[in-house]
Amino acid sequence: MADYTVQREITVPKPLPVVFDFFSKAENLEALTPPWLRFRILTPQPITMRPGATIAYQLRVRGIPVRWLTEIELWRPPYEFVDVQIRGPYKLWRHTHRFREVEGGTSISDIVDYALPFGVLGRLLHRVQVAKDLSNIFDYREQQVRNLLG
Repeated sequence: MADYTVQREITVPKPLPVVFDFFSKAENLEALTPPWLRFRILTPQPITMRPGATIAYQLRVRGIPVRWLTEIELWRPPYEFVDVQIRGPYKLWRHTHRFREVEGGTSISDIVDYALPFGVLGRLLHRVQVAKDLSNIFDYREQQVRNLLG
């Protein structure tokens, strides 16, 4: 069960198929991730996105190297896909990406349900740092999406 949720929604002036195509390419994730995380995809590319596809990453969280493995749980082009953490820093990480055609473009929704390990210590860490870090990461992501698709 998720302890926390991050939700973001933006609209870009591009058609739904173009927006979904951009997000369906794993290599574009690097462009959406802040440079301070030193994010790198380790899985050989191109990656065929489909249910069960796995993607391995490496990044740094506050200078600490972290390996992360996600799996595509749901793949419904061009409307939605879900990736879940198989191995990584969270107790739970489930990221739902939704796309819908709206007047003037496409609405992009990110919904991340997550939980931290370490019980009370994890909740304290969330309050002190993790919530702020995730907000900064999604602020950066939104700006990059606007730059690349706006």
